[in-house]
Amino acid sequence: MPLYEHVMIARQDLSNAQAEGLIEHFGTILADNGGKVIESEYWGVKTMAYKINKNRKGHYAFLRTDAPAAAVQEMERLMRLHDDVMRVLTIKVDAHEEGPSVQMQKREERGDRGERRERR
Repeated sequence: MPLYEHVMIARQDLSNAQAEGLIEHFGTILADNGGKVIESEYWGVKTMAYKINKNRKGHYAFLRTDAPAAAVQEMERLMRLHDDVMRVLTIKVDAHEEGPSVQMQKREERGDRGERRERR
């Protein structure tokens, strides 16, 4: 089955438990349609670059899934209809990376950014 990564932004006025409940809810929708959630991460409340529906912040969640295309389409459709979900991004990937996502890694674990160029 194809591998997907999903990032979801939920409204800021939800509690942490409600935001994590959304992750479980959409995971069961995938499971009902023949897919499975390999890993899920709750990134917490983050400030967005611009307002979405008059919200400056949102609960971010990340899902790694292994599901048929029909299951992913149904999950995305229900996410877009859900009042608490503001944005959804789904990407098809060839393979999932091992370990936590970049958002969950500590700054020291991310590696060196390299040398800066000289300014002219």
